[in-house]
Amino acid sequence: MALSFGTNGVRGKLAELAPLAAFSLSAAFGQWCGGIGKTIVLGRDMRITSPMFAAASKAGLLFVGCRVLDIGLASAPTCEYILHSKKADGLIIITASHNPPEWNALKFVDKNGVGISRERGKEIEKIMQEGAQSAQWEKIGVCTEYENACKDHLNAMLKLLNADAFRSRSLSVVLDCGNGTSATVAPLLFQALGCKITVINGTIDGTFPGRPSEPTEANLQALISKVKETHADFGVGWDGDSDRVVFVDEKGRWIVGDKGFAISASLALQQAKASAGLQKRPLAIVTTVATSKVVEDVCKKLGGTLHYTKVGAPYISEKMRSLGKDCISGGEEVGGIVWPQLSLAKDGIFAAAKIAEAMCNMQMPLSAMLDWLPIYYNSKTKIECAPSQKEKTMKNLSEYAEKNSLHPLLLDGVRMDFPDSWIIVRASGTENYFRVFAEAKTQEKANALMEEYASLVKKLMA
Repeated sequence: MALSFGTNGVRGKLAELAPLAAFSLSAAFGQWCGGIGKTIVLGRDMRITSPMFAAASKAGLLFVGCRVLDIGLASAPTCEYILHSKKADGLIIITASHNPPEWNALKFVDKNGVGISRERGKEIEKIMQEGAQSAQWEKIGVCTEYENACKDHLNAMLKLLNADAFRSRSLSVVLDCGNGTSATVAPLLFQALGCKITVINGTIDGTFPGRPSEPTEANLQALISKVKETHADFGVGWDGDSDRVVFVDEKGRWIVGDKGFAISASLALQQAKASAGLQKRPLAIVTTVATSKVVEDVCKKLGGTLHYTKVGAPYISEKMRSLGKDCISGGEEVGGIVWPQLSLAKDGIFAAAKIAEAMCNMQMPLSAMLDWLPIYYNSKTKIECAPSQKEKTMKNLSEYAEKNSLHPLLLDGVRMDFPDSWIIVRASGTENYFRVFAEAKTQEKANALMEEYASLVKKLMA
């Protein structure tokens, strides 16, 4: 099976993503970054296969003459912060993020903190196919181990947070680390902020014995129960590499990822409007075409401008970088939240601390922040298809939308917005399905909209 870049790196099970592939990918990336003398940060998660892949990746980088800064076990946000703080030339993170334990992946980030997308990844694939060029034996790269990465990330977050606000209110927080890398930093951060913490699934274990890695409502039932049991102010759940974060309010209500992002975006907009240096600037928020309309509503209400991207973290960081200092927040529907003061990474640990800081500053419970948001309901399905049907069907759908004056957004699939609802149809990049997602002010309307366009897709496939 030929390996190729997806929306965020290259991933697969051991049968597809073997150590030799990790070596070749890493060597190609090192050459793409400039090769001899360039510094590449290397970090990994706690999966059983991650040390093996990290060793193969390190060898590939050394092969082309790169200097490797090996930070070992660390969260993805920590890795990306070290890339930024050390002004390195690139980053490889060995992690399959929210996927099951038998999966692994290599995520690649350039020197600007922008993830390597599917499109840019083709350049690296070409180098790999042609064979990366070895450095001469006397110019083979060297590796330095750096043990303070987690401490550096922790201190950087503490400098950006308002310690006085936390002293004004003693928060009780339940942290569900999901046996992942958030356990390296998150408990220390919340303790340093003076919070009373209860940690569940805090043992780092790549088999994920506590719960599946993805922080869905079904997987976070223990967190919901613990928040209720301890009468905590809120709960936090992360995925395996800590780039995704979701919340549970003090009433035990699970908060879906894009609503968590909407709360964060609203906080960023309010802070920017209160800052003398930002008051007269355009205030840009970046999100994907699959994110709830609640984020758009928040932007309109608070004077922000929303910019849509394709689905995937690299596209968010690309757009945020292009907008520069005018961009104050970015995020996606699965619970990825970017605070650009720290880096262009989805940082679920810092995002959680910023929510806690706002609760202290505003003397407001998380439930009130949630209830302030507009209410939407969603409905989704997937339609099986042959790979050969994808391109033609999506073309037919976009032509249908244009013909009927629906003004489709064609960044990634076909998205159509209506006064109080919207629909998106996307062809899966990894499975033989079309995904249909609808959102509206009532569940009945969301269901009807989804069914209408699912039927239309089936007709257009014929």
